[in-house]
Amino acid sequence: MNSERPDTRQHILTCGQQLIAAKGFVGVGLAEILASASVPKGSFYHYFASKEAFGAALLDNYFADYLSRVDALLGRSDLSGAQRLLTYFQRWIETQCGEDSAQKCLIVKLGAEISDLSESMRSSMLAGTESILRQLADCIAAGQADGSIGSTQDPAEAAQWLYQAWLGASLLTKLRRDCSSLDAALSGTRAHLKLN
Repeated sequence: MNSERPDTRQHILTCGQQLIAAKGFVGVGLAEILASASVPKGSFYHYFASKEAFGAALLDNYFADYLSRVDALLGRSDLSGAQRLLTYFQRWIETQCGEDSAQKCLIVKLGAEISDLSESMRSSMLAGTESILRQLADCIAAGQADGSIGSTQDPAEAAQWLYQAWLGASLLTKLRRDCSSLDAALSGTRAHLKLN
């Protein structure tokens, strides 16, 4: 029985993430999560004390996966710091402009919705975004060191500026239903970092 628990818990999280990425946290009821995961209510409550606890676990799971992928990309030694950043942001454009809602950024989808709704979910999201900022700052510092990034701005400040710009562009992309804001964010990134 114990060997099945992590798989069942992960299955519930995966099914829930797909629904929430498409409809938002408030827009998805517990019954819909249970039906999607094909588990009874008792199984859900075995792993999660509440829907809010489920939401915090979902965000922790999302960030663990996302940060692992970002680390693999931004940590590549065969590319310059600038090339790694550009690859990261190109991937951002592809996922935000793609049709698969499960691939889209949960921070963009849920940030405003849950920040005033749940302290535990807000804390999970904040911790995840701070980890992303550290990874971006490390990549910017590497690009400054290898000469591919001409900006001398503090890497942490540059990462903050970039991340805010890309989150804002992603929100505008949802409103406009086109990629023009993300294309502009990419141009702004190149100019801001003085990419060589």
